Amino acid sequence: MLLFILGAGKACRLHRNTNKEFSRDMSQLIVISALGSDRTGIVQDLTKVILSCDGNIEESRMTTLGSDFAMLLLVSGNWATLNKLEQGLNKLGKEKNLTLSIRPTDAKIMGGDRMPYAVDIVSLDQQGIVFNLAHFFTSRDIEIADVATRRYAAAHTGSPMFAVQMAINLPATVHISELREEFLEICDRLNLDAILEPVKP
Repeated sequence: MLLFILGAGKACRLHRNTNKEFSRDMSQLIVISALGSDRTGIVQDLTKVILSCDGNIEESRMTTLGSDFAMLLLVSGNWATLNKLEQGLNKLGKEKNLTLSIRPTDAKIMGGDRMPYAVDIVSLDQQGIVFNLAHFFTSRDIEIADVATRRYAAAHTGSPMFAVQMAINLPATVHISELREEFLEICDRLNLDAILEPVKP
């Protein structure tokens, strides 16, 4: 495994795991993370480098967090793409004051015994909401595949609100009715308005 940590104005650090070999011809999956001050053109700058290195964006998450802009991308390409990206992103990080990392990854294999469900939560903002939800699902061997949260002001009252959207994968051994009852019980205790429903194909 290779892991490049690219910081603005700093040389990259390279960690190599020789237990894993990569073909120079076969398609590779590469994860890129980027963080920098929010400004117009940051997405264009990063995607331009990816395109120039013959990379193809498979999936991405991009959002503003405070005064920063964060990006997480899954890019496909070959071994040459990985080498080009390391050089291109190192240059971009120095020029645009971005902190970037790049590493190869593998395609995720979804177990056939997992059922995708969606979780939607809305409540008055309070500490520990995400932790309590994560603890509930993890203690039941339920995989959390995706999480998105946001804080906003309620209409009319202006009260601070908190919303959570989760994608989870339930083991086939889980009894849905029991899980739903336990989930709604803990949500009632925490004063959370909650929905737990299967993802429609």
